[in-house]
This record gives sequence, structure tokens and C-alpha cells, in this order.
Amino acid sequence: MCLAVPAQIVKIDGVIAEVDMAGTTVRASLVMVPEAKIGDYVLLHTGFAIQVLDEHEALETLKLFKEMEMIPEAS
Repeated sequence: MCLAVPAQIVKIDGVIAEVDMAGTTVRASLVMVPEAKIGDYVLLHTGFAIQVLDEHEALETLKLFKEMEMIPEAS
């Protein structure tokens, strides 16, 4: 099973972004979503942002993941 997770872009350097994924910062390629900008939520899969998400949709998805205990509580 494959899973894509919403993440918020915090920094962009060319086609590489730093994204916040539930409190963890990871690097992600923006090659597939060149229109993405800092502050946008993207759907992240295997290190690639594959879609820009509406903020409401992203937050609802993260809420569901948390309810299913797929995302740990921030400490």
C-alpha cells in the first residue's frame, strides 16, 4: 500500500523544498508541482510533492491521520 501525506512548505531552494510533516522537517522535490510556494500544503509521496492541496483539505486529512493514531502527538 502506498500512502501520501500532507506537508507544508517552509522553505524552497530551486526545485527542492523543506516541508513540515507533523513537526518533522524533510526535503521534497517540487518538480511535479512547480507552482507550489512557501506556506502551501502539498501531498508528499516518496520524497516528491505530487499535488498542491487546499489548506482545509490538508488539515482535515492530518486530523484524520491523528485520529487513526498514524501521527504521534508533538512533544
